[in-house]
Amino acid sequence: MNRPGTTTRDRTGRARRSWTERRPATERRPGAERRPSVPVTPLVRTRRVRPRRRSRRPAQWGLAVLGVLALVAVGWVLLASPVLGIRTVQVDGVTTLPADQVRETAGIDPGTPLLRVDLDGARARIARLPQVASVEVTRGWPHTVVVTVAERKAVAVVGPPGQRSLVDAEGVSFDTITGAPPAGVVPLDVTRPGPGDPATMAALAAIQALPHDLRLKLASAAATTAEDVTLEFTDGTLVRWGGAENSGRKGAALAALVQQIADGDLDPADTIDVSTPKAVVLR
Repeated sequence: MNRPGTTTRDRTGRARRSWTERRPATERRPGAERRPSVPVTPLVRTRRVRPRRRSRRPAQWGLAVLGVLALVAVGWVLLASPVLGIRTVQVDGVTTLPADQVRETAGIDPGTPLLRVDLDGARARIARLPQVASVEVTRGWPHTVVVTVAERKAVAVVGPPGQRSLVDAEGVSFDTITGAPPAGVVPLDVTRPGPGDPATMAALAAIQALPHDLRLKLASAAATTAEDVTLEFTDGTLVRWGGAENSGRKGAALAALVQQIADGDLDPADTIDVSTPKAVVLR
């Protein structure tokens, strides 16, 4: 029971010691003193307010619209505008075939946008011309279509006078003539001239196996069958060729014999048989 008018501090004569004072001397830090307590003010956390970003959607939409407009403009220039329209159809490779005939057959209208030209259609139409062996049609930017033609080359002429047709190395009849055939084109006598006739193809192989200068001296060629080809020169010499096999060796042997006769090393012969090139017979 406390006495009236006194406190515990009065009775003990001292105030309650702090934790630091109560610590043994051995546990106190050197120089440690009692410090008055300082009130601590708690920190107030503040939220950083970020500035609002401006929306980029209007700018992106604008760029997209400009891109679409640019594509439309490019498409119009390429596909509909006369800016890149056809001005010239250039024809290369023709010698006997008229270039204007090739242009007309191609069917390409001036002013057509170059990108819209039907190259495959033009190529197919030109290829149907009998004189054409092959053809390529390409674009030549910005205003030209280039047509490159490989014409058929005549090797022989078949048919009676007035109805004679030029025949190429494949046996295709591609043109008619009324006068004398071109130089080096040999009159050919066969029953059914054409690419599917064995006699025609054997005779054409024999003609093509001769050197050009010797071919110029040929008066005619004939074949009753594919194994019975004969050649006749302008001097009356008859050559029995046989079939189309070994035509290269037969041509070389005949050229050598003709040269020897021309040099006087061999007597002229009425008939030369080269059907077996390893054993040529002169009669």
